[in-house]
Amino acid sequence: MPTRLNFLKTFVATASVFALTAHATEFRSSDIHPDDYPTVQAVRHMGEELSKATNGKHSIKVFAKSALGQEKDTIEQTKLGALAMTRVNVAPMNNICAATMVPTMPFLFRSTEHMRKVLDGPIGEEILKDCEPQGFVGLAFYDSGARSIYTVKKPIKTLADAKGLKVRVQQSDLWVSLLEAMGANATPMPYGEVYTALKTGLVDAAENNYPSYESSRHFEVAKYYNKTEHSMAPEILLFSKKVWDTLSADEQKQIRAAAKESVVYMRKLWDERETKSLAIVKAGGAEIVDVDKASFQAAMKPVYDKFLKDPKLQDMVKRINAVK
Repeated sequence: MPTRLNFLKTFVATASVFALTAHATEFRSSDIHPDDYPTVQAVRHMGEELSKATNGKHSIKVFAKSALGQEKDTIEQTKLGALAMTRVNVAPMNNICAATMVPTMPFLFRSTEHMRKVLDGPIGEEILKDCEPQGFVGLAFYDSGARSIYTVKKPIKTLADAKGLKVRVQQSDLWVSLLEAMGANATPMPYGEVYTALKTGLVDAAENNYPSYESSRHFEVAKYYNKTEHSMAPEILLFSKKVWDTLSADEQKQIRAAAKESVVYMRKLWDERETKSLAIVKAGGAEIVDVDKASFQAAMKPVYDKFLKDPKLQDMVKRINAVK
């Protein structure tokens, strides 16, 4: 009897898989940001484009607000195939695929225009491709703006002002080293815990872009937004290789096309959101502080020396610097 039961279970499971493939598939995607955030809206737009391209056969359901866990959790779920897609910052991928460390490096991109040109070109494709052996199909990069440090008690205008500050960073070795090079005490912590940590004094500061600073309400507890602009590390859109390998070449092509289309949509939303977020935080009492950026840049050599030992990655930095 148990053997017959197991056979029936296997039969039902197999039949379900075939039914899913034969009919419409709703790919599950995750994001830690709220519903109105540009990355969430961009992946929803990608789902609409995919649905049009496949005559309704495939669509995407986005779970926002960390509904399926923090970025570290959803990366793991995507690798296992429990999730089809995830949108994460590139930093948590640094320990998984080495090439993602390059766009995370401090003060790498000269401007938003420079960053977009690099990531839209062959260097961007090279970085995305590097994730495949680790179980991820890199589909696209989204903007994440320029990240700066915001503080609770006092502004920081020079490198010396950062000394000894407890600063929340993403859970990445590179980000820990970046803040340590500034003389700060890096405190890795999930994004969802940062507001309380700032409010209770567990950390003195955090760092992020204007839209995240605003949407997370961090400006309510950390009033000084110090324009270090130390990173333009992008967001990355990843598809599970396990799920990807079950799709036809045509379906894969349709997903890639919808992802690329969503980048254009996301950037329009992003540019609008940055302007809006800056106005909101200023109205909420945040002080935007200009800093001596050169003093911070000068401290970054040990970070490059530590994380870019591979000649291939060093060469990639040179190629990025050469992009006009």
